[in-house]
Amino acid sequence: MSVSSLSSPDAQLDLRGTPCPMNFVRTKLRLQQMQPGSLLEVWLDPGEPIEQVPDSLTMAGYLVEQIKDCVGYFSLFVRCPVTK
Repeated sequence: MSVSSLSSPDAQLDLRGTPCPMNFVRTKLRLQQMQPGSLLEVWLDPGEPIEQVPDSLTMAGYLVEQIKDCVGYFSLFVRCPVTK
């Protein structure tokens, strides 16, 4: 998915410095508070967080729309499913 097809995120969550699996748990809790179809931007550390969290979110039924490599961290765009 290209950057131009992404809308502005409805919320942001900075989880840099948060260890696994708490970064996944916090992301999932935040997504559960959001409206269906909403877009969440999550900031994650390199290494285990960016390797594990996107896969875990996908397995939980969320749509990972983009992973952007920023300087020193990753920006992950996750869409809440319209139907649960």
